[in-house]
Amino acid sequence: MSNGKFEFVKEAIEDLKQKGVFRKLKVIMDKQGARCNIDGKKVINLSSNNYLGLTNHPKMAKAAIDAIKKYGVGAGAVRTIIGTLKIHEELEKKLAKFKGVEAALVFQSGFCANQGVIGTLLGEGDLAISDELNHASIIDGLRLTKATRMIYKHADMNDLEEKLKEGVKQGFKKIMIITDGVFSMDGDVAPLDKIYELAKKYNAITMVDDAHGSGVMGEGRGTVHHFGLNKVWDIQMGTLSKAVGCMGGYVATHRDIRILMEHRARPFLFSTSHPPAVTASCIAAIDILSSSEGKRLVKKLWDNAKYFKENLNQLGFNTGNSQTPITPVIVGEGALAMKLSDELFKQGVFAQGIAYPTVPKDKARVRTIVTAMHTREDLDIALEKFHKVGKKLGII
Repeated sequence: MSNGKFEFVKEAIEDLKQKGVFRKLKVIMDKQGARCNIDGKKVINLSSNNYLGLTNHPKMAKAAIDAIKKYGVGAGAVRTIIGTLKIHEELEKKLAKFKGVEAALVFQSGFCANQGVIGTLLGEGDLAISDELNHASIIDGLRLTKATRMIYKHADMNDLEEKLKEGVKQGFKKIMIITDGVFSMDGDVAPLDKIYELAKKYNAITMVDDAHGSGVMGEGRGTVHHFGLNKVWDIQMGTLSKAVGCMGGYVATHRDIRILMEHRARPFLFSTSHPPAVTASCIAAIDILSSSEGKRLVKKLWDNAKYFKENLNQLGFNTGNSQTPITPVIVGEGALAMKLSDELFKQGVFAQGIAYPTVPKDKARVRTIVTAMHTREDLDIALEKFHKVGKKLGII
């Protein structure tokens, strides 16, 4: 960097180092599994969103290879020009049926899906009421609209109702309530049943980002299914890159909303569609999730999550309000969270440290995610290492 033009970049990097939160990207040398090779070291992997282990499923691999042979490696264009393949529509029909809704539309990522549906439905004169811990893609999606934004206290239904009352009083054309289904940092679940009742009372649109709920909650069908709201909830965003094991995002919703997104959702209109291999793999994943094998994997996931969480608590770690396979080990200071992560890695356990601004400054943590692929031996070894390192660092 010349002439000091980017000195501010060096200063920002140095600031990260001084605060003890500077990180280098970890590199996986083989498959994404319960155990894998990271930076040349064999470790137990507790940081993957591959909840059901589908990234390595032979049916998905075969589907990808067959799709390449039939369709090639790329789609060649955006969906609205000549980039819609027959398998794109097949995937969307399967998703709609799986989620129990009229229609679904697939995007390049969950981030794009949130931007696409929010940008399609909200504009000037509308109001979005968003949980304060919602994902960055929701926050950015709202920033790109001219809609007014109100933030309600995390999962606080009294505060949400106050915001709804204020919105009605101000006479907004449309009001949308947006929440994560499973909150990605704390692992708690939004009270969708209570949110729906308030939405019905104040005639608001309901939207959930179910990135960490799809394939996990509600027998794998998501958080809306968990609460029995399939027929009445308006918009479900889900990802194809976590429990589904591949890549992409989707919006499951009413048929007319899908049609409107085809004409107005900017990420859909201006990005090349999914490669055939990715699309075919996602189709295979939905087939697996819909089968008895899928039910067994979801049950194993939850059995593992319960075992690991209970034992972390017994060891004296603070796991917050987690209700899902996302289990944070909250330690407070950012530098301490990174130290815990580093020491665990030395012991053969990979659990990524997370600090501000991803989480509040006093809520830094190591976030763990167990999967259906972990064995009881994997979890026992990881617990042993957590105990050893936690004692060493004075956390427990």
